[in-house]
Amino acid sequence: MTFEQLNPHSCRTYLLGSENDGRVILVDPVIDHFNDYLDLLKTRNLTLTHVIDTHTHADHISAGPALKDATDCKYLMHEKAPAQCVDIRLKDGDTLNLNGILFDVVHTPGHTKDSVSLIVDGRLLTGDFLFLDDAGGGRDDLPGGSAAEHWESLSKVFELPNDLIVYPAHEYRGRQPSSLGRQKQLNPHYKSRTKEEFVSYIEDLRLGPADWMADVLKANYACAQDPKGVWIPVDVPACEIKGTLGKGVNEIAAEFISARALKELLALDRTPLLLDVREPYELSGDLGAIDGVRNIPIASLSSRLDELADFTDKEIVVVCRSGARATTGAQILKKAGFRDVKVLDGGMLLWNKSK
Repeated sequence: MTFEQLNPHSCRTYLLGSENDGRVILVDPVIDHFNDYLDLLKTRNLTLTHVIDTHTHADHISAGPALKDATDCKYLMHEKAPAQCVDIRLKDGDTLNLNGILFDVVHTPGHTKDSVSLIVDGRLLTGDFLFLDDAGGGRDDLPGGSAAEHWESLSKVFELPNDLIVYPAHEYRGRQPSSLGRQKQLNPHYKSRTKEEFVSYIEDLRLGPADWMADVLKANYACAQDPKGVWIPVDVPACEIKGTLGKGVNEIAAEFISARALKELLALDRTPLLLDVREPYELSGDLGAIDGVRNIPIASLSSRLDELADFTDKEIVVVCRSGARATTGAQILKKAGFRDVKVLDGGMLLWNKSK
């Protein structure tokens, strides 16, 4: 079988075909490379018979609808995909025979409701369900995303053979395809956790989608074909968890303060600004909130920094459930020029346990 990755950037498009057969299939094509795909088909004298999108993409417009119109190929997606221009709807457990190539379909929701992974000739094409190594998997805070469903999908795929080679729909940092067995060992999404623990892990890494991603989803729902119809930043790792953070934010070191030290500080006249970056409903939940805290959810912190302009040179302590989101919040603040920012170590979990 012929298998080739076509794109020069982080979005991956895979070409599959049988040897000595001019018919080919594209998986996850990108509208920005639409003309490149047509040129390749013409130059190599190939016939495009099928396009498969592993899910509704949020960081680029799919070339599937445009290729369908240009080549009369069939367009395939999961049965839950909102796009109305899909020709063939896929279900979990389907086996497709496309040009003599067998594809086994595994429904792997979590990143989106319509995510599928494809098993073909010893390869596992995972879309954004599973990335490589420390990249984890696609974010679950987009419309239709569900950390609980992602955990269930991971459990399902865990039962697949270890020697399958994983090919995701994105690779932002030069990682190379490797075995599913390696991912089970190294990928943080495969760390042993209960469903509840996995949901907490994802929630603690939560960073809301950039506004432009919602526009891209709508464009793909509508089978859009204009590459300039939606503004999309170039080669941003947007589908990774924390992928819409500004450049360099993740590399900024955070400073921590213990719950005991913060309680001692609050007893003094020198009281810092307490900034809780959880969702509003969490502050009234079981863990409660610290008296006098200001609430700006992590998803909107970058766009609301002007509300904190008076505290650029003052002490700020950032709070969340366990410290993960607060660390991201502190990184955002320090990148924006706030000079004295600390993270409540262990978040409200340790705050409530401390004396």
